[in-house]
Amino acid sequence: MENRNFDYDVMTEIKTHWSPRAFNPNKKVPETELNAILEAARYAPSCFNEQPWRFIIAETPNERAQIISSMTPGNKEWAPNAPVLMVILSKKQFTRGEKDNRWHLFDAGTSWGYLQLEAQRRGLITHAMGGFNVETIREAFNVPDDFTIIALIALGYYGSKENLSDTYKAKEKPSPRMALDEIRIKF
Repeated sequence: MENRNFDYDVMTEIKTHWSPRAFNPNKKVPETELNAILEAARYAPSCFNEQPWRFIIAETPNERAQIISSMTPGNKEWAPNAPVLMVILSKKQFTRGEKDNRWHLFDAGTSWGYLQLEAQRRGLITHAMGGFNVETIREAFNVPDDFTIIALIALGYYGSKENLSDTYKAKEKPSPRMALDEIRIKF
């Protein structure tokens, strides 16, 4: 696969994962597959077992429309083709004692990582998005202020990149990664 040059052997799901945009709008994700993917996310580790992550799953046309309306124009171009749209949230405070949980985003990100690896293992693709209006999501789904709205997630099966605009066709490949010595800091 282009731009995939691993220096060390890692699990297949990591080797093959990237964030495509060419979703197949005609192939629905079975409920059992979606639940299994969420089950993987549920079992991510978290500080004090707080499990601060929550996932809004857009199941109705109205819910999908609310998520799509929050997206930046670039994401609106391809993401509506994904049969499943999600929002990942994270509870900012610990349930016990209601103190700030400074690890909530770290934990929710780990949950997202588990979700995307399980999706990859099951032959689905995912694409997380930061290009959206947080307040549109907060209002549409009545998200309480004690939750951070982190990202949108598109989930589904790979389609044809020929259905993408020329701009996105050119981007429809794995992105290169920095070398290990660039991410490993020694003091």
